[in-house]
Amino acid sequence: MNTLSTPTETAAVLEYRLTAMDRCDSCGAQAYIAAEVNGTEMLFCAHHGRKYEEKLRSVATSWHDETARLSE
Repeated sequence: MNTLSTPTETAAVLEYRLTAMDRCDSCGAQAYIAAEVNGTEMLFCAHHGRKYEEKLRSVATSWHDETARLSE
């Protein structure tokens, strides 16, 4: 079962779990998306998260997306 967690405006600060120290596994930019695949967490920037989203969602056990933070 895939899960999606996107922070709501009222509780956004409390639900953020990715920090500036979390880096994209593809390019090293700040990570805004975390996906768990086969028990391993993979982190992606918004660009690479969107690029691989279709393939990853079909195998990921969880999908955590904080890309809404980019418009703040």
